[in-house]
Amino acid sequence: MPSALTPPPYAPLRDTSLFQPVRIGRIELQHRIVQAPLTRMRAVKESDGVHVPGDLALEYYTQRASKGGLQLTEATDISHYASGYPGVPGIFTESQVAGWRRITDAVHVKGGFIFCQLWHTGRASPPSFRNGQQAFSASNIAISGKALDGTEYGDNPPKPATLEDIRNTVKAFETAALKAIDAGFDGVEIHGANGYLLDQFLHDNVNKRTDEYGGSVENRCRFPLEVVRAVSKAIGGERVGIRLSPFNYFQDTKDSASVKHWTYLCEQLAALPEELKPAYVHSVEPRFDEVLDEQAKLDALSAYANGLTPEAEATRKTAYSLDPLRQTLAKGGIRFLAAGNFNRDNVVPKLDADGADAIVMGRWFIANPDLPRRLADGLSLNEYDRHTFYGADPPEKGYTDYPFFGTSSA
Repeated sequence: MPSALTPPPYAPLRDTSLFQPVRIGRIELQHRIVQAPLTRMRAVKESDGVHVPGDLALEYYTQRASKGGLQLTEATDISHYASGYPGVPGIFTESQVAGWRRITDAVHVKGGFIFCQLWHTGRASPPSFRNGQQAFSASNIAISGKALDGTEYGDNPPKPATLEDIRNTVKAFETAALKAIDAGFDGVEIHGANGYLLDQFLHDNVNKRTDEYGGSVENRCRFPLEVVRAVSKAIGGERVGIRLSPFNYFQDTKDSASVKHWTYLCEQLAALPEELKPAYVHSVEPRFDEVLDEQAKLDALSAYANGLTPEAEATRKTAYSLDPLRQTLAKGGIRFLAAGNFNRDNVVPKLDADGADAIVMGRWFIANPDLPRRLADGLSLNEYDRHTFYGADPPEKGYTDYPFFGTSSA
């Protein structure tokens, strides 16, 4: 992995808005660079469906901790068989709590803060990851293509979640949040994005229910709001965030009116009682997609909306924006974190335009364990290796072996 010993003449960002303090819930950040929740699939298998963060995870998170900085963990299973991926840690057993406690202790020693991202994958979980059990989702619509175990999602479509499934999942999020606090986390982030269970209820092309959890936008938002209220009641809203992706295309999610529908959700979050109101919402920029590049994503959004005039085409980068969400949440005192294709050139303009309170960075944080220092001092960045994002052989490759600036190894 490359390491530049002589810094090129990049503009130092130390004196910009990126390095101004900001309070998010109970914590006071000294800079606004947040480590994204990044699935890395390196947890240690303990038993079927149970993976524990081990020594490598401890090294990985400790490397990337910084004084006054915030880290969001990889998506973490809230219960047994909630996962759709191998090597993903959970927060539902005592061994997992103990494994995470080693990590949170080490992050705190470095003066950092860390939240645990909690998820349930819903229809993205194949039977082989669920001991043969059928997955549940908002409806019985399967994802197209293959799961990670090689099976076709369409051969194992999900069942519509029963009311008992929904109640049990709300309780599982609450229990996982309590375990996260026991593990020493400063808070939790509810994963309501990227085509996973809560997002499956939000998107109207996936949620075809006719009961109180489907149909209207009010009903589609009911389940995620119940999770937010339950988790906030359990650990305090000042320790809670939620991730949203209104413009997401990943895992076949395409909503008919993203801005309108997610603005409604944000209005409901902003209207919650203070003790239940989340500290922040973390949302993904419309330009970002797990598969498409920025231009292709914007082309796809334009085609799907099917309403842009030729005149609007020239300014379509502004036709899809997180600003309505940001403005709605600000009225309720909820902080806003933006993610998606951010780099040293566009982070400060986003903050200076009041488009976010903090910037969430993923790929650059993977390759640069000392990313805040590099941005502050105008230092060069290591390039990331996509082939090692989701596991590698050996597992430390592309995980803990990226060099700090001025060294040949981490």
